[in-house]
Amino acid sequence: MKLSICIPIYNFDVSELVNDLYSQIALDNLDAEIILIDDASKKEFIDKNRALESKSDQFIFLNKNIGRSKIRNLFTEYSDSEYLLFLDCDGKIIDKNFLKKYFDFINGKNPDVIYGGRKVDEKKPELEFGLRWKFATERENLPVKERIKMPYSSFQTNNFIVRKSILEKVPFNEGITQYGYEDLIFAKDLFKIKVKIEHIDNPIFNNDVETNVIFLAKADQSAKSLSQLIKKDKDIERISKIKLAKAYFRLKRTGGIFIYRFIYKLSKPYIEKKLLGGHASLKALDFYKLGQLIGYMNKN
Repeated sequence: MKLSICIPIYNFDVSELVNDLYSQIALDNLDAEIILIDDASKKEFIDKNRALESKSDQFIFLNKNIGRSKIRNLFTEYSDSEYLLFLDCDGKIIDKNFLKKYFDFINGKNPDVIYGGRKVDEKKPELEFGLRWKFATERENLPVKERIKMPYSSFQTNNFIVRKSILEKVPFNEGITQYGYEDLIFAKDLFKIKVKIEHIDNPIFNNDVETNVIFLAKADQSAKSLSQLIKKDKDIERISKIKLAKAYFRLKRTGGIFIYRFIYKLSKPYIEKKLLGGHASLKALDFYKLGQLIGYMNKN
């Protein structure tokens, strides 16, 4: 069994990640290759990462940014392995047996899809970085025993393995060009054709600390991406299972859109201030995202 380690890169120094993976492959004599695709990063990051060409089996540099979904699908054109391991470029290896754990699981169970999990620093950061940390600890970084209970909604794309034939059959939705929901849509597509997602305890550390400003901008972008999906995607049933979309459709069905927009318009400055200050709860973030989604849905 051969494994292709696929790392999409965008404006991040992946030296530590690639060097750690390279060392594990050599130490455990694993049948694995490293494929890097740079999604039109800034020159400073391209220059930093070029030194990794000797540690990677293939390093492709794109002249134009193609986005999070399309770049993942692109890896199938460069890999001839049975399995593909996708890692976010801001990930950090925290287990010396990280790759071996995946190999052992595959050899034992012959799975189609595996999600290994993610971690962040347990220490609470300064308020400037509090929103992203709170979201990670309360919503994303679930222990494996909790992820197993809801295998599709707990799936994320930061650290997962997929059989190449499955990804070719169920590619990422390339209509999603910006941040937001490509992982959940992919999981829903897998569920639709009865592909099982296995969950194991083999996390990657999230190595990129985002400020509240950056994370709130991403939350806004995810609301915009979801609005585009709702407007363009014909499979509304699939999209309606996303929590935020479900809330939107419920308001639309009950006639509450106008009232919500009115309340949101009045409270938005206060909510944004709380979120950017790092004091707000995740319910406030949910309120913000739904308000943004409604706004995007009412634009032509």
